[in-house]
Amino acid sequence: MGDKPIWEQIGSSFVQHYYQLFDADRTQLGAIYIDASCLTWEGQQFQGKAAIVEKLSSLPFQKIQHSITAQDHQPTPDSCILSMVVGQLKADDDQVLGFHQTFLLKNYQGAWVCTNEVFRLALHN
Repeated sequence: MGDKPIWEQIGSSFVQHYYQLFDADRTQLGAIYIDASCLTWEGQQFQGKAAIVEKLSSLPFQKIQHSITAQDHQPTPDSCILSMVVGQLKADDDQVLGFHQTFLLKNYQGAWVCTNEVFRLALHN
């Protein structure tokens, strides 16, 4: 009973893997998307593995480090996993910024992939 539910284990493993790849070499993130995947990045929409990887690879910083503050995972009625991440990031020599990121994970051909993703910096105007 002390074990986490399977969707939390899968979600936590995905989140750890995602940010390790993102921080080390974000050009390698293509493996977690499929051609039907969608990304909303600060309000901009991208669809498809190639468009998503192009966007993430072209972000205007050389190095980045994410620090996860909290993450929540839920099973969906159609056997997917909804994951929400709150944390901080530091890009190059910029100040530390808060962020929120949500992933919808689906088991596709025996692997968990990200079908939907939304990212926002936690900025208040």
